[in-house]
Amino acid sequence: KRVERTGFGQYLFYDWAKEPGWDLDPNQILVTGRNFGCGSSREHAPWALQDYGFKALVAPSFADIFYSNCTKIGMLPVPLPEEEVEALMAAEEAEIDLEAEVVRFAGREVPFDIDPDLRHRLLNGLDDIGITLQSGEAIERYEAERERAGPVTTEL
Repeated sequence: KRVERTGFGQYLFYDWAKEPGWDLDPNQILVTGRNFGCGSSREHAPWALQDYGFKALVAPSFADIFYSNCTKIGMLPVPLPEEEVEALMAAEEAEIDLEAEVVRFAGREVPFDIDPDLRHRLLNGLDDIGITLQSGEAIERYEAERERAGPVTTEL
């Protein structure tokens, strides 16, 4: 059992990696099949993908918890229609433009949807703590007011 985020990349697709002819180039984008991450309810799977070097994943669909865990560590999961994913798998190069919300490959631009808050977080490298710290002054004002106006307790 491990709780640190690094060191998992060497175990990525561990059983498959033992197969003859297995070759997973350490690219920044992993293109995969539907419901990717199904059965992965912990952070370890996204940690392994990130530690291996992936920054984004493209698939027709993702398991909900896996999708959330990816976004929490700054990795972008991009759902695209299955036919677009199949075309992307055949492409030699691809680029994901998060700002424009498109995947570019083989002379094509395929749009994707992303929650505006999530897009903001990923573009600015913010995690939950970073988002909270952006509201630091408002939190301090709230705490000061709460202390001033809050209930008074006395020791018995």
